[in-house]
Amino acid sequence: MNKKDLFDCSPIRAFDKLTNGGLKAGEVGLITSKKGLGKTSVLVQFAMDSLLNDKNLVHVSFDQESSNVISWYSSVFAEIAKKKNISNAQELKDEIMKERVILNFNPENFTLAKLINTVKALKDAGTKVTALVIDGVEIKNVTSDDAKAVENFAKSENITIWLTSTEESANLSDCASKEVLATIAAVLHIEAKPEGTVLSILKMRGDTPSASLKLDAKTQLISEK
Repeated sequence: MNKKDLFDCSPIRAFDKLTNGGLKAGEVGLITSKKGLGKTSVLVQFAMDSLLNDKNLVHVSFDQESSNVISWYSSVFAEIAKKKNISNAQELKDEIMKERVILNFNPENFTLAKLINTVKALKDAGTKVTALVIDGVEIKNVTSDDAKAVENFAKSENITIWLTSTEESANLSDCASKEVLATIAAVLHIEAKPEGTVLSILKMRGDTPSASLKLDAKTQLISEK
């Protein structure tokens, strides 16, 4: 059993299927919801998918300790691994996690532009960065210049960048300013509905599709409705 086997059964395949291949290299995506509905879980699923696709990942957290982040990865890996009869699960997990770097920052002291400069410095010092996820961004406080810095980094490095932000509204226009939204290729929103927790796609590049996926009630993994 190898990473390719797990990549093929990753929950992100459902997202890719619904969005014609998902987020592309050079693009930025945003995941929103009110607190406690699974933003970090969904973010880690995208991050794990990058690791299973032989990417070198940097995970930045503004609101969680490293130990909590590590626990999310362990949980998501375990749930994906259950889909296959893996005899070398721990060995495979150890191999995958070697390609992950976790950084924690205080949001009061760090703008997104400063964060990108820090990641650039890591890269210049020899750390490979081929995927980036940033958890806990206050997207409404992000300036257009900061958003542009993130977009430019994604494009210049030809990588995917996913962000999360707390936002109760499911309306795309409520997420951020038009200038900031213009730098973001995909916007997803998680909300609780009578039929369960739903991951709605509010924006996919130039489109505003009326499409959604569900989050498993027990595992919070993305799946088709």
